[in-house]
Amino acid sequence: MIKEIKKSSVTGDITAPASKSFAQRAIAAALLADGTTILENVTLCDDTEAAIYTARRLGAKIENQGRKYTVKGGISPEAYELNIGESGLSTRLFTPIASLYNKPLTITGHGSILNRPVTMVEEPLRQLGVEVETNAGYLPLTVCGPLRGGEIEVDGSMSSQFITGLLMALPLAEKDSILNIAVLNSKPYVDMTLQVAESFGINILNEDYRKFIIRGRQKYKPLIYNVEGDWSGASCILVAGAIAGEVTVGNLNPQSTQADKEIITALIRSGASVSIENNEVTVRRAELKSYDFDATDCPDLFPALAVLAAKCKGISTIKGTTRLTNKESDRAETIASMLRAMGIKIDISEIDLMKIEGGCIQSAEVDSFNDHRIAMAAAVAGVASDGSVLIKRAEAVNKSYPRFWEDMAALMD
Repeated sequence: MIKEIKKSSVTGDITAPASKSFAQRAIAAALLADGTTILENVTLCDDTEAAIYTARRLGAKIENQGRKYTVKGGISPEAYELNIGESGLSTRLFTPIASLYNKPLTITGHGSILNRPVTMVEEPLRQLGVEVETNAGYLPLTVCGPLRGGEIEVDGSMSSQFITGLLMALPLAEKDSILNIAVLNSKPYVDMTLQVAESFGINILNEDYRKFIIRGRQKYKPLIYNVEGDWSGASCILVAGAIAGEVTVGNLNPQSTQADKEIITALIRSGASVSIENNEVTVRRAELKSYDFDATDCPDLFPALAVLAAKCKGISTIKGTTRLTNKESDRAETIASMLRAMGIKIDISEIDLMKIEGGCIQSAEVDSFNDHRIAMAAAVAGVASDGSVLIKRAEAVNKSYPRFWEDMAALMD
């Protein structure tokens, strides 16, 4: 699908979709609960659908009425192959959960996920009593449990997603467990996991993110769980307000543990007008200046931050590019390709840094590289361009925000 976004002012109100990060964790917790959980405020996207599909294959009975899902938990696999689509979180979340089962289960997917390494799961799972086989460090991945628990070291420098999977699965292991973490980036994502687990009655002791002590043989308790709105999806819309008009986004929790809530910090540093009232965030265009920002713990913000920097006077510096390699695309390269096509100067030659010189965003034709966040960022750049931006493979937004194009159209005059 090709989308053309023309130069436009943006104005209006929209409602943020539900957080796919919270939704996937809640679906996993509901699968592990002994009883029936009700998940409210669920909006579907490719990644959330992958989690629902995987939970069903693992034995959960799931019914839905609009945005409410009823999940009857219990691991009793209906099949021995789990296809997680292109979801990186579902891959690393459901692998330890599948390892609770005492027969072989294979996790596979399609598209870019097949090029994302899973080597980080092999040795830790083996030390926890699981038989593991990968395709030379990539999917398909086969595990055979049961996950028994114990003390292990885990590297969280590139991703916290596998740690999330362990934190959710190990409370059901036979033995107590200790996770020693050498380096942990994306701490807010671990906070999300701990928050969901606690909501479902699980106790995990966090010792300054260096050690997690997990008592075995715990039980997830079913409940009514409301999935909060998605700061990740909202980030590009908020940037659109900052560079091209005024927008209000509802269904955003200002006290959220979501890492991408930090988009507010970046907007304020750039000089944008930001106001927050209850669960609504309003951003208005203002005279924008260059800013410095560390996105190490919130790498999904990079595309939105880059477009914001493209309209700021001066050179902005964004730290954390080493976190961008194993995404849906090599995001440092794809962001650079997108902005250079639009006439914006960008330098990614320094280790872990992206430097962007603000200027005129020129009309261009760009490829999303089948990356949802690149597609959304290109659209936002389009409304602040000198003409229009043509975006190839625009359907990539379905991975996280299927309603994105409708919401953008509603905001554009």
